[in-house]
Amino acid sequence: MRAALTERMNPLWKFDRTLPTGTPLESGARHDVVIVGAGLTGLSTAVMLTRAGLDVAVIDAGGIAELASGANTGKLSLLQGAQLATIRRHHPAELVRAYVDANRSGMEWLLAFAELSGVPFTRHTDHSYAQGPDGIDTVDEQHAAAREAGLPTRVLSPTELLPTPFPVAAAVALDDQVAIDPVAVAVALAAELLASGGTLHTGVRATGTKAFAGRVDTAQGPLFAEHIVLATGTPITDRGLYFAKVRGLRSYCVSFRVPGDVPEGTFLSVDGPTRSIRPVTVADGPGSGARLVVGGNGHPVGRSDSEAAAVEDLVAWAQLHFPGAEETHRWSAQDYESHDLIPFVGAMPRGFGRIRFATGYAKWGLSNAPAAAQRLTSEILGTPRRDRPTWVTTIGTRLTVPADLGRGAVEGGKVAAALASGWVDAERRRTPVPQPAEGEGVVANRAGRPVAVSTVDGVTRAVGAVCTHLGGVLNWNDADCTWDCPLHASRFAPDGTRIEGPALRDLTPLSSADPE
Repeated sequence: MRAALTERMNPLWKFDRTLPTGTPLESGARHDVVIVGAGLTGLSTAVMLTRAGLDVAVIDAGGIAELASGANTGKLSLLQGAQLATIRRHHPAELVRAYVDANRSGMEWLLAFAELSGVPFTRHTDHSYAQGPDGIDTVDEQHAAAREAGLPTRVLSPTELLPTPFPVAAAVALDDQVAIDPVAVAVALAAELLASGGTLHTGVRATGTKAFAGRVDTAQGPLFAEHIVLATGTPITDRGLYFAKVRGLRSYCVSFRVPGDVPEGTFLSVDGPTRSIRPVTVADGPGSGARLVVGGNGHPVGRSDSEAAAVEDLVAWAQLHFPGAEETHRWSAQDYESHDLIPFVGAMPRGFGRIRFATGYAKWGLSNAPAAAQRLTSEILGTPRRDRPTWVTTIGTRLTVPADLGRGAVEGGKVAAALASGWVDAERRRTPVPQPAEGEGVVANRAGRPVAVSTVDGVTRAVGAVCTHLGGVLNWNDADCTWDCPLHASRFAPDGTRIEGPALRDLTPLSSADPE
Protein backbone atom coordinates (compact mmCIF):
# COMPACT_ATOMS: atom_id res chain seq x y z
CA MET A 1 0.00 0.00 0.00
CA ARG A 2 2.71 2.48 0.99
CA ALA A 3 4.83 1.85 -2.12
CA ALA A 4 1.83 2.38 -4.37
CA LEU A 5 1.12 5.73 -2.71
CA THR A 6 4.68 7.06 -3.00
CA GLU A 7 4.71 6.23 -6.71
CA ARG A 8 1.67 8.50 -7.12
CA MET A 9 3.26 11.56 -5.44
CA ASN A 10 3.69 13.12 -8.85
CA PRO A 11 1.79 16.12 -10.23
CA LEU A 12 -1.02 15.61 -12.71
CA TRP A 13 0.74 18.13 -14.97
CA LYS A 14 3.83 15.92 -15.32
CA PHE A 15 1.98 12.73 -16.15
CA ASP A 16 3.16 11.12 -19.39
CA ARG A 17 5.16 14.18 -20.46
CA THR A 18 8.74 14.48 -21.71
CA LEU A 19 10.51 17.63 -20.51
CA PRO A 20 13.42 19.44 -22.23
CA THR A 21 16.83 18.60 -20.78
CA GLY A 22 19.17 21.01 -22.57
CA THR A 23 22.87 20.32 -23.11
CA PRO A 24 25.85 19.28 -20.93
CA LEU A 25 27.57 22.09 -19.08
CA GLU A 26 30.92 23.34 -20.40
CA SER A 27 33.06 24.26 -17.41
CA GLY A 28 34.27 27.85 -17.54
CA ALA A 29 31.73 29.01 -20.12
CA ARG A 30 30.82 32.69 -20.11
CA HIS A 31 27.40 34.27 -20.65
CA ASP A 32 25.81 37.66 -20.17
CA VAL A 33 23.48 36.19 -17.55
CA VAL A 34 23.44 32.91 -15.63
CA ILE A 35 20.11 32.03 -14.03
CA VAL A 36 19.96 29.38 -11.32
CA GLY A 37 16.55 27.71 -11.36
CA ALA A 38 14.46 26.44 -14.28
CA GLY A 39 11.08 27.23 -12.78
CA LEU A 40 8.70 29.95 -13.88
CA THR A 41 10.80 32.79 -12.46
CA GLY A 42 14.04 31.62 -14.02
CA LEU A 43 12.57 30.72 -17.39
CA SER A 44 10.43 33.86 -17.66
CA THR A 45 13.46 36.01 -16.87
CA ALA A 46 15.54 34.07 -19.40
CA VAL A 47 12.98 34.55 -22.16
CA MET A 48 12.63 38.28 -21.48
CA LEU A 49 16.41 38.73 -21.53
CA THR A 50 16.96 36.65 -24.68
CA ARG A 51 14.26 38.70 -26.41
CA ALA A 52 16.40 41.73 -25.50
CA GLY A 53 19.41 40.13 -27.20
CA LEU A 54 21.37 38.86 -24.18
CA ASP A 55 23.21 35.53 -23.99
CA VAL A 56 21.47 33.65 -21.16
CA ALA A 57 22.17 30.29 -19.55
CA VAL A 58 19.75 28.56 -17.16
CA ILE A 59 20.86 25.77 -14.84
CA ASP A 60 18.85 23.58 -12.50
CA ALA A 61 19.79 20.77 -10.14
CA GLY A 62 16.73 18.87 -11.35
CA GLY A 63 14.70 19.50 -14.47
CA ILE A 64 12.22 21.95 -15.92
CA ALA A 65 9.58 22.97 -13.36
CA GLU A 66 11.12 20.52 -10.91
CA LEU A 67 9.60 21.87 -7.71
CA ALA A 68 6.86 24.45 -6.97
CA SER A 69 6.52 25.61 -10.59
CA GLY A 70 5.44 22.14 -11.65
CA ALA A 71 3.46 21.19 -8.57
CA ASN A 72 0.97 24.00 -7.99
CA THR A 73 -2.75 24.01 -8.75
CA GLY A 74 -2.40 25.99 -11.97
CA LYS A 75 -4.70 28.76 -10.69
CA LEU A 76 -3.85 32.24 -11.92
CA SER A 77 -5.91 34.78 -10.02
CA LEU A 78 -5.63 38.33 -8.71
CA LEU A 79 -8.09 37.54 -5.91
CA GLN A 80 -5.83 35.10 -4.06
CA GLY A 81 -7.94 33.92 -1.15
CA ALA A 82 -7.53 36.28 1.81
CA GLN A 83 -4.14 37.63 0.68
CA LEU A 84 -5.25 41.20 -0.06
CA ALA A 85 -7.18 41.53 3.18
CA THR A 86 -4.24 40.21 5.19
CA ILE A 87 -1.82 42.69 3.61
CA ARG A 88 -4.27 45.57 4.02
CA ARG A 89 -4.71 45.01 7.76
CA HIS A 90 -1.22 46.37 8.41
CA HIS A 91 -0.20 48.21 5.24
CA PRO A 92 -1.49 51.22 3.28
CA ALA A 93 -3.88 50.83 0.38
CA GLU A 94 -1.13 52.04 -1.95
CA LEU A 95 0.94 48.91 -1.25
CA VAL A 96 -2.01 46.57 -1.80
CA ARG A 97 -2.72 48.29 -5.12
CA ALA A 98 0.94 47.98 -6.11
CA TYR A 99 0.86 44.27 -5.23
CA VAL A 100 -2.28 43.80 -7.36
CA ASP A 101 -0.77 45.80 -10.22
CA ALA A 102 2.38 43.68 -10.12
CA ASN A 103 0.36 40.48 -10.23
CA ARG A 104 -1.82 41.87 -13.02
CA SER A 105 1.27 42.73 -15.03
CA GLY A 106 2.68 39.25 -14.47
CA MET A 107 -0.63 37.65 -15.37
CA GLU A 108 -0.96 39.66 -18.58
CA TRP A 109 2.58 38.77 -19.64
CA LEU A 110 2.05 35.07 -18.94
CA LEU A 111 -1.24 34.90 -20.83
CA ALA A 112 0.20 36.78 -23.81
CA PHE A 113 3.06 34.30 -23.84
CA ALA A 114 0.66 31.36 -23.57
CA GLU A 115 -1.41 32.60 -26.50
CA LEU A 116 1.70 33.17 -28.60
CA SER A 117 3.06 29.70 -27.73
CA GLY A 118 -0.20 27.81 -28.11
CA VAL A 119 -0.51 26.87 -24.43
CA PRO A 120 -4.24 26.49 -23.70
CA PHE A 121 -5.93 27.99 -20.68
CA THR A 122 -9.47 28.45 -19.46
CA ARG A 123 -11.17 31.43 -17.87
CA HIS A 124 -13.25 31.12 -14.71
CA THR A 125 -14.83 33.16 -11.99
CA ASP A 126 -12.59 32.84 -8.94
CA HIS A 127 -14.08 32.79 -5.46
CA SER A 128 -12.61 33.53 -2.05
CA TYR A 129 -15.12 31.84 0.19
CA ALA A 130 -15.95 31.22 3.83
CA GLN A 131 -16.66 27.64 4.81
CA GLY A 132 -18.49 28.74 7.95
CA PRO A 133 -19.70 31.86 9.78
CA ASP A 134 -16.28 32.54 11.30
CA GLY A 135 -14.92 33.36 7.85
CA ILE A 136 -17.62 35.81 6.72
CA ASP A 137 -15.83 38.88 8.10
CA THR A 138 -12.70 37.90 6.19
CA VAL A 139 -14.72 37.64 2.98
CA ASP A 140 -15.98 41.18 3.57
CA GLU A 141 -12.44 42.42 4.29
CA GLN A 142 -11.13 40.75 1.16
CA HIS A 143 -13.86 42.37 -0.93
CA ALA A 144 -13.10 45.79 0.54
CA ALA A 145 -9.34 45.44 0.00
CA ALA A 146 -9.83 44.18 -3.56
CA ARG A 147 -12.18 47.03 -4.51
CA GLU A 148 -9.80 49.55 -2.95
CA ALA A 149 -7.02 48.06 -5.11
CA GLY A 150 -9.10 48.45 -8.27
CA LEU A 151 -10.49 44.93 -8.72
CA PRO A 152 -14.17 44.61 -9.75
CA THR A 153 -15.11 42.04 -7.12
CA ARG A 154 -18.62 41.32 -5.89
CA VAL A 155 -19.97 39.59 -2.80
CA LEU A 156 -22.18 36.53 -3.31
CA SER A 157 -24.55 34.94 -0.85
CA PRO A 158 -24.76 31.14 -0.51
CA THR A 159 -27.97 31.09 -2.59
CA GLU A 160 -26.21 32.91 -5.44
CA LEU A 161 -23.50 30.24 -5.39
CA LEU A 162 -25.82 27.24 -5.59
CA PRO A 163 -25.30 24.52 -6.42
CA THR A 164 -21.98 24.02 -4.60
CA PRO A 165 -21.58 20.54 -3.15
CA PHE A 166 -19.30 21.82 -0.37
CA PRO A 167 -20.17 24.23 2.47
CA VAL A 168 -20.14 27.93 1.57
CA ALA A 169 -21.26 30.64 4.02
CA ALA A 170 -20.27 33.61 1.84
CA ALA A 171 -17.95 34.43 -1.03
CA VAL A 172 -16.34 37.27 -2.91
CA ALA A 173 -16.01 36.66 -6.66
CA LEU A 174 -13.77 37.99 -9.43
CA ASP A 175 -14.55 37.17 -13.04
CA ASP A 176 -12.17 36.39 -15.89
CA GLN A 177 -9.46 34.62 -13.89
CA VAL A 178 -7.49 31.71 -15.31
CA ALA A 179 -6.63 28.04 -14.90
CA ILE A 180 -3.61 26.75 -16.82
CA ASP A 181 -1.19 23.82 -16.93
CA PRO A 182 1.95 25.22 -15.26
CA VAL A 183 4.27 22.57 -16.71
CA ALA A 184 3.03 23.30 -20.25
CA VAL A 185 3.96 26.94 -19.65
CA ALA A 186 7.42 25.99 -18.39
CA VAL A 187 8.03 23.69 -21.36
CA ALA A 188 7.02 26.44 -23.79
CA LEU A 189 9.31 28.93 -22.03
CA ALA A 190 12.22 26.51 -22.26
CA ALA A 191 11.47 25.89 -25.94
CA GLU A 192 11.60 29.62 -26.72
CA LEU A 193 14.79 30.02 -24.72
CA LEU A 194 16.51 27.29 -26.72
CA ALA A 195 15.10 28.46 -30.05
CA SER A 196 16.44 31.97 -29.33
CA GLY A 197 19.96 30.70 -28.76
CA GLY A 198 19.82 30.49 -24.98
CA THR A 199 21.42 27.67 -23.02
CA LEU A 200 19.76 25.17 -20.69
CA HIS A 201 21.61 22.80 -18.37
CA THR A 202 19.48 20.44 -16.28
CA GLY A 203 20.86 18.08 -13.65
CA VAL A 204 23.48 20.71 -12.71
CA ARG A 205 23.51 21.79 -9.09
CA ALA A 206 24.78 25.24 -8.15
CA THR A 207 26.99 25.07 -5.08
CA GLY A 208 27.73 28.74 -4.55
CA THR A 209 28.26 32.18 -6.06
CA LYS A 210 31.17 34.61 -6.12
CA ALA A 211 29.80 38.10 -6.71
CA PHE A 212 33.04 39.95 -7.44
CA ALA A 213 34.15 37.33 -9.97
CA GLY A 214 30.69 36.96 -11.48
CA ARG A 215 30.95 33.22 -10.93
CA VAL A 216 28.44 30.47 -10.27
CA ASP A 217 30.07 27.33 -8.91
CA THR A 218 28.45 24.04 -9.85
CA ALA A 219 29.17 20.36 -9.30
CA GLN A 220 30.35 20.23 -12.95
CA GLY A 221 32.52 23.34 -12.85
CA PRO A 222 32.09 27.12 -12.81
CA LEU A 223 30.10 29.41 -15.09
CA PHE A 224 30.83 33.11 -15.46
CA ALA A 225 28.48 36.01 -16.17
CA GLU A 226 28.06 39.74 -15.77
CA HIS A 227 24.75 39.08 -14.01
CA ILE A 228 23.54 36.18 -11.85
CA VAL A 229 19.89 35.53 -10.99
CA LEU A 230 18.95 33.18 -8.15
CA ALA A 231 15.49 31.87 -8.99
CA THR A 232 15.70 29.04 -6.49
CA GLY A 233 12.64 29.39 -4.28
CA THR A 234 14.76 30.73 -1.44
CA PRO A 235 18.22 32.12 -2.21
CA ILE A 236 21.12 29.66 -2.14
CA THR A 237 23.27 32.21 -0.36
CA ASP A 238 22.99 33.63 3.13
CA ARG A 239 23.66 37.19 1.94
CA GLY A 240 20.87 39.33 3.30
CA LEU A 241 19.68 36.53 5.63
CA TYR A 242 16.55 36.01 3.54
CA PHE A 243 16.20 32.48 4.87
CA ALA A 244 15.16 34.19 8.14
CA LYS A 245 12.86 36.70 6.43
CA VAL A 246 10.61 34.08 4.85
CA ARG A 247 9.08 30.85 6.04
CA GLY A 248 8.79 27.70 3.98
CA LEU A 249 5.31 26.22 3.57
CA ARG A 250 4.26 22.87 2.19
CA SER A 251 0.79 22.23 0.83
CA TYR A 252 -0.89 19.34 -0.93
CA CYS A 253 -2.95 18.57 -4.02
CA VAL A 254 -5.00 15.60 -5.14
CA SER A 255 -6.64 15.19 -8.54
CA PHE A 256 -9.81 13.20 -9.02
CA ARG A 257 -11.81 11.74 -11.86
CA VAL A 258 -15.34 12.83 -11.00
CA PRO A 259 -18.60 11.36 -12.27
CA GLY A 260 -21.02 14.10 -13.22
CA ASP A 261 -20.46 17.83 -13.08
CA VAL A 262 -17.68 19.74 -11.36
CA PRO A 263 -17.85 23.42 -10.34
CA GLU A 264 -17.32 25.82 -13.23
CA GLY A 265 -15.45 28.33 -11.08
CA THR A 266 -12.31 28.15 -8.99
CA PHE A 267 -12.45 28.43 -5.20
CA LEU A 268 -10.13 29.11 -2.27
CA SER A 269 -11.31 29.20 1.32
CA VAL A 270 -10.39 32.13 3.55
CA ASP A 271 -10.84 30.08 6.72
CA GLY A 272 -9.34 26.80 7.76
CA PRO A 273 -8.69 24.11 6.99
CA THR A 274 -7.71 25.52 3.59
CA ARG A 275 -9.55 24.13 0.58
CA SER A 276 -8.56 25.04 -2.98
CA ILE A 277 -10.75 23.77 -5.84
CA ARG A 278 -10.35 23.98 -9.61
CA PRO A 279 -11.85 22.05 -12.52
CA VAL A 280 -9.66 20.37 -15.13
CA THR A 281 -10.75 19.10 -18.52
CA VAL A 282 -8.74 16.20 -19.94
CA ALA A 283 -9.66 16.14 -23.60
CA ASP A 284 -7.85 13.10 -24.96
CA GLY A 285 -6.98 9.54 -24.04
CA PRO A 286 -8.55 6.91 -21.81
CA GLY A 287 -8.71 9.27 -18.84
CA SER A 288 -10.55 12.03 -20.69
CA GLY A 289 -13.42 13.84 -19.01
CA ALA A 290 -14.00 16.04 -15.98
CA ARG A 291 -11.40 16.17 -13.26
CA LEU A 292 -11.13 18.08 -10.06
CA VAL A 293 -7.99 19.29 -8.30
CA VAL A 294 -8.37 19.78 -4.55
CA GLY A 295 -5.56 21.40 -2.59
CA GLY A 296 -4.83 22.77 0.85
CA ASN A 297 -3.82 21.69 4.36
CA GLY A 298 -0.63 23.73 4.22
CA HIS A 299 1.82 23.94 7.12
CA PRO A 300 5.38 25.13 7.84
CA VAL A 301 7.99 22.73 6.49
CA GLY A 302 9.07 20.05 8.94
CA ARG A 303 6.40 20.92 11.50
CA SER A 304 3.64 18.40 10.96
CA ASP A 305 2.61 15.30 12.87
CA SER A 306 1.88 13.55 9.56
CA GLU A 307 2.04 14.96 6.05
CA ALA A 308 0.40 11.80 4.74
CA ALA A 309 -2.59 12.45 7.01
CA ALA A 310 -2.92 15.92 5.47
CA VAL A 311 -3.23 14.33 2.02
CA GLU A 312 -5.70 11.71 3.22
CA ASP A 313 -7.82 14.47 4.74
CA LEU A 314 -8.10 16.13 1.32
CA VAL A 315 -9.10 12.80 -0.21
CA ALA A 316 -11.78 12.23 2.44
CA TRP A 317 -13.14 15.77 1.96
CA ALA A 318 -13.37 15.42 -1.81
CA GLN A 319 -15.03 12.01 -1.68
CA LEU A 320 -17.53 13.30 0.90
CA HIS A 321 -18.62 16.25 -1.23
CA PHE A 322 -18.14 14.65 -4.66
CA PRO A 323 -19.43 11.08 -4.25
CA GLY A 324 -17.72 8.63 -6.56
CA ALA A 325 -14.60 10.81 -6.95
CA GLU A 326 -11.69 8.57 -7.93
CA GLU A 327 -8.20 9.69 -7.03
CA THR A 328 -5.75 9.84 -9.93
CA HIS A 329 -2.71 11.76 -8.65
CA ARG A 330 -1.43 13.31 -5.45
CA TRP A 331 1.46 15.68 -4.95
CA SER A 332 2.86 18.45 -2.78
CA ALA A 333 4.68 21.74 -3.28
CA GLN A 334 6.80 24.12 -1.27
CA ASP A 335 6.67 27.88 -1.41
CA TYR A 336 8.06 30.71 0.68
CA GLU A 337 6.13 33.48 2.37
CA SER A 338 7.74 36.75 3.44
CA HIS A 339 6.78 38.14 6.81
CA ASP A 340 5.00 41.11 5.17
CA LEU A 341 3.42 38.86 2.48
CA ILE A 342 5.07 40.84 -0.35
CA PRO A 343 7.78 39.11 -2.43
CA PHE A 344 11.42 40.10 -2.15
CA VAL A 345 12.82 40.86 -5.61
CA GLY A 346 15.95 42.68 -6.69
CA ALA A 347 19.66 43.04 -6.01
CA MET A 348 21.21 40.86 -3.34
CA PRO A 349 22.97 42.75 -0.53
CA ARG A 350 26.76 42.60 -0.87
CA GLY A 351 26.35 41.25 -4.38
CA PHE A 352 28.24 44.11 -6.13
CA GLY A 353 25.17 44.63 -8.30
CA ARG A 354 25.81 41.28 -10.01
CA ILE A 355 23.52 38.97 -8.04
CA ARG A 356 19.73 39.27 -8.08
CA PHE A 357 17.03 37.06 -6.63
CA ALA A 358 13.32 36.59 -6.08
CA THR A 359 11.50 34.83 -3.26
CA GLY A 360 8.40 34.99 -1.06
CA TYR A 361 5.53 34.43 -3.51
CA ALA A 362 3.29 32.95 -0.79
CA LYS A 363 1.93 30.29 -3.20
CA TRP A 364 1.01 32.77 -5.96
CA GLY A 365 3.93 32.15 -8.30
CA LEU A 366 1.99 32.02 -11.58
CA SER A 367 1.55 35.81 -11.46
CA ASN A 368 4.34 36.81 -9.07
CA ALA A 369 7.02 34.93 -11.03
CA PRO A 370 6.61 36.80 -14.34
CA ALA A 371 6.17 40.05 -12.40
CA ALA A 372 9.48 39.39 -10.65
CA ALA A 373 11.02 38.53 -14.02
CA GLN A 374 9.88 41.89 -15.39
CA ARG A 375 11.54 43.73 -12.53
CA LEU A 376 14.75 41.67 -12.73
CA THR A 377 14.92 42.17 -16.49
CA SER A 378 14.46 45.94 -16.22
CA GLU A 379 17.27 46.14 -13.65
CA ILE A 380 19.66 43.98 -15.68
CA LEU A 381 18.96 45.96 -18.85
CA GLY A 382 19.45 49.22 -16.96
CA THR A 383 15.99 50.61 -17.65
CA PRO A 384 15.80 54.09 -16.06
CA ARG A 385 13.73 54.16 -12.89
CA ARG A 386 11.37 56.75 -14.37
CA ASP A 387 10.47 54.28 -17.13
CA ARG A 388 9.66 51.41 -14.79
CA PRO A 389 6.09 50.73 -13.64
CA THR A 390 4.95 52.53 -10.50
CA TRP A 391 4.38 49.24 -8.72
CA VAL A 392 8.09 48.45 -8.92
CA THR A 393 9.01 51.58 -6.96
CA THR A 394 6.15 51.24 -4.46
CA ILE A 395 6.99 47.63 -3.62
CA GLY A 396 10.73 48.23 -3.67
CA THR A 397 10.53 51.11 -1.17
CA ARG A 398 7.91 49.63 1.17
CA LEU A 399 8.40 50.12 4.89
CA THR A 400 8.62 47.39 7.49
CA VAL A 401 5.80 47.88 10.00
CA PRO A 402 5.47 46.51 13.55
CA ALA A 403 3.17 43.72 12.41
CA ASP A 404 5.86 42.49 10.01
CA LEU A 405 8.40 42.51 12.81
CA GLY A 406 5.91 40.72 15.02
CA ARG A 407 5.38 37.93 12.50
CA GLY A 408 9.13 37.66 12.10
CA ALA A 409 9.61 37.45 15.86
CA VAL A 410 6.96 34.75 16.18
CA GLU A 411 8.56 32.73 13.40
CA GLY A 412 11.99 33.23 14.96
CA GLY A 413 10.63 31.87 18.23
CA LYS A 414 9.25 28.82 16.50
CA VAL A 415 12.58 28.22 14.78
CA ALA A 416 14.39 28.42 18.11
CA ALA A 417 11.90 26.03 19.70
CA ALA A 418 12.24 23.57 16.81
CA LEU A 419 16.03 23.70 17.08
CA ALA A 420 15.98 22.93 20.80
CA SER A 421 13.26 20.27 20.70
CA GLY A 422 14.88 18.47 17.78
CA TRP A 423 18.09 17.85 19.67
CA VAL A 424 16.25 16.93 22.88
CA ASP A 425 13.97 14.47 21.07
CA ALA A 426 16.91 12.85 19.30
CA GLU A 427 18.50 12.12 22.69
CA ARG A 428 15.46 10.11 23.78
CA ARG A 429 15.93 7.34 21.23
CA ARG A 430 19.29 5.67 20.96
CA THR A 431 20.61 3.23 18.41
CA PRO A 432 20.16 0.43 17.69
CA VAL A 433 16.60 1.02 16.48
CA PRO A 434 14.12 -1.36 14.84
CA GLN A 435 14.32 -1.24 11.06
CA PRO A 436 11.66 1.26 9.91
CA ALA A 437 8.73 -0.12 7.98
CA GLU A 438 8.32 0.81 4.31
CA GLY A 439 7.78 4.56 3.95
CA GLU A 440 8.78 5.34 7.53
CA GLY A 441 11.75 7.14 9.06
CA VAL A 442 13.09 7.65 12.60
CA VAL A 443 15.69 9.89 14.22
CA ALA A 444 17.87 8.37 16.91
CA ASN A 445 21.07 9.24 18.74
CA ARG A 446 24.38 7.55 18.13
CA ALA A 447 27.47 8.70 19.98
CA GLY A 448 25.92 12.09 20.68
CA ARG A 449 24.84 12.79 17.10
CA PRO A 450 21.33 12.50 15.61
CA VAL A 451 21.03 9.79 12.96
CA ALA A 452 18.20 9.55 10.41
CA VAL A 453 17.11 6.04 9.40
CA SER A 454 14.44 5.36 6.77
CA THR A 455 13.13 2.61 4.53
CA VAL A 456 11.93 3.56 1.06
CA ASP A 457 11.36 1.22 -1.89
CA GLY A 458 12.68 -1.64 0.19
CA VAL A 459 16.02 0.03 0.94
CA THR A 460 16.97 1.02 4.49
CA ARG A 461 19.39 3.94 4.66
CA ALA A 462 21.09 5.92 7.41
CA VAL A 463 22.28 9.50 7.06
CA GLY A 464 23.20 12.30 9.40
CA ALA A 465 20.04 13.88 10.76
CA VAL A 466 21.46 17.40 11.14
CA CYS A 467 20.61 19.93 8.42
CA THR A 468 23.72 21.17 6.65
CA HIS A 469 22.47 24.76 6.74
CA LEU A 470 22.24 25.80 10.40
CA GLY A 471 22.13 22.56 12.35
CA GLY A 472 18.45 21.81 12.78
CA VAL A 473 17.49 18.19 13.45
CA LEU A 474 15.42 16.88 10.55
CA ASN A 475 11.91 15.43 10.66
CA TRP A 476 10.55 12.64 8.47
CA ASN A 477 7.97 13.63 5.86
CA ASP A 478 5.77 10.55 5.51
CA ALA A 479 3.97 11.81 2.38
CA ASP A 480 6.99 12.63 0.21
CA CYS A 481 9.43 10.31 2.03
CA THR A 482 11.96 13.09 2.61
CA TRP A 483 13.89 14.53 5.53
CA ASP A 484 12.66 18.11 6.16
CA CYS A 485 14.24 20.81 8.29
CA PRO A 486 11.83 22.62 10.65
CA LEU A 487 14.11 25.66 10.85
CA HIS A 488 14.42 27.10 7.33
CA ALA A 489 12.74 24.48 5.12
CA SER A 490 15.68 22.63 3.56
CA ARG A 491 14.72 19.15 2.35
CA PHE A 492 16.71 16.01 1.61
CA ALA A 493 16.05 12.68 -0.08
CA PRO A 494 16.30 9.43 1.94
CA ASP A 495 19.89 8.97 0.73
CA GLY A 496 20.78 12.46 1.96
CA THR A 497 20.75 14.27 -1.39
CA ARG A 498 19.75 17.91 -0.98
CA ILE A 499 16.42 18.70 -2.71
CA GLU A 500 15.74 22.36 -1.93
CA GLY A 501 16.11 25.13 0.61
CA PRO A 502 19.02 27.26 1.81
CA ALA A 503 21.18 24.21 2.53
CA LEU A 504 23.77 23.57 -0.16
CA ARG A 505 25.42 20.35 1.01
CA ASP A 506 24.02 16.82 1.13
CA LEU A 507 23.60 14.93 4.36
CA THR A 508 26.42 12.59 5.36
CA PRO A 509 25.70 8.96 4.44
CA LEU A 510 26.34 6.51 7.26
CA SER A 511 27.42 2.94 6.74
CA SER A 512 25.21 1.70 9.53
CA ALA A 513 22.80 3.04 12.11
CA ASP A 514 22.70 -0.25 13.93
CA PRO A 515 19.05 -1.09 13.13
CA GLU A 516 17.82 -4.14 14.96
